[in-house]
Amino acid sequence: MVAGQAPGVRVHLSGLPFDDASGDRLRQWMGVTREIFYDEARIAIAPMGFCFPGHTAQKGDLPPRAECRAAWHDELFRALPQIECVLAIGRYAQDYHFARLGRPLPKGLRLDEVVRRRAEISSGTPHILALPHPSWRNSGWLKQNPWFETEVLPVLRETVAKSIG
Repeated sequence: MVAGQAPGVRVHLSGLPFDDASGDRLRQWMGVTREIFYDEARIAIAPMGFCFPGHTAQKGDLPPRAECRAAWHDELFRALPQIECVLAIGRYAQDYHFARLGRPLPKGLRLDEVVRRRAEISSGTPHILALPHPSWRNSGWLKQNPWFETEVLPVLRETVAKSIG
């Protein structure tokens, strides 16, 4: 399962999750084609918010709307016990999924620490693999954390290949 934040404006208008440059980068990270990514028998996609949450005064995206999670997510995941792996993209998704599975993240843990300590904090079933958002806005984070490409992406690709057969 790809568990993201909330759709951006373009994705909100198209109705297709990750139908943008972020999706291209995410599919490249995962090592899958667009066809495989949108094959519902192989990959589920469930953002924390199902609609574009709007912009901040600085033109950034607002956080996912809390009522979406409250209304839909707990029930959705009870109905999907077969999920073997959750790609938790961004802190809203990470905080929710780790807590949902009884493994809440320590307060104050930065994104780079969550992603880097994946072996320590991601054990259990389903397996949670914490990822930064693949947005161009995180290009600086990716440059500051070159270990992500060399250490995390091979694990991500192996995990995805194993999960989708």
